[in-house]
Amino acid sequence: MSGGVLGLGGLPRTVLRLHRTSLLLWTAVVAGLSGWLVWLNEITADHARASLAHCRQGPCTAVFGEQTYSEPTGWIGTLICFSFLAVAVFAGGALIGRELESGTARLAWTQGVTPVRWLTAKLALPALAVTVGGTVLVLVFRWGWAANRDLMGDHWYDTEVFAARGPLVVAYGLAALAVGTLTALLLRRTLAALGAAFAAMWLLDFTLGRCRADLWPALTRTSAQRFTLPGSAWQVNEGRNAHGYFAVYHPASHFWPLHLVETGIVLAVAALATAAAYAVLRRRAA
Repeated sequence: MSGGVLGLGGLPRTVLRLHRTSLLLWTAVVAGLSGWLVWLNEITADHARASLAHCRQGPCTAVFGEQTYSEPTGWIGTLICFSFLAVAVFAGGALIGRELESGTARLAWTQGVTPVRWLTAKLALPALAVTVGGTVLVLVFRWGWAANRDLMGDHWYDTEVFAARGPLVVAYGLAALAVGTLTALLLRRTLAALGAAFAAMWLLDFTLGRCRADLWPALTRTSAQRFTLPGSAWQVNEGRNAHGYFAVYHPASHFWPLHLVETGIVLAVAALATAAAYAVLRRRAA
């Protein structure tokens, strides 16, 4: 483990060698979910639509056409949406926490590798993998979700659909990587760090999910008579007051403003956690 081996060019190769199993597993997950979506849209969707048409024409006990497409697609969206939790566990555990707990990191710092270069090399490859893999999943999911809207419906505000249709997936992945790294540097214990990273990212997602409707100004509709909003509207409040009936809602056109605001918040968390991680590292290594 000489300085030449762990030089600037050798560090990425060392990270790749240590974590190639995790990288291969992530690649398999991306490929598997993408292939599943392609199968659902190219093969299953037509069969599901035909089954629904048959059921509507007469008695039918096998009302499963929509479920064979929409439910699996929803599960794929859920896996994509919450993939950041696995990233947080990986960063807090295998990527950083294990090396700090075992003393491998400090040994590397005595072999001509500065702590900053060590951490940069540790983060660069996973960040690239999260960005590329997350982008592929988002593009495939967007294609699949839009291709058969008659089977999926217009529930763009559902958590898994909302996240999986845009860069929010990548932002959460990068934030999980940064938060996992920070918790590992603070706790220096593998199990404690991965548990804290998981909890912190779950709390971030839960908090933003509860506040999501307030990230962009909603519209209000009033009428003296009862009314029904379009099926694509996200209704966040309704009632009756002295002026009649009212509903507060987000139309489908608010998807991108809401999505991009939340993406910006999560990226800010990622940036702050990364800066804090480097600050903690410098203090630990001093």
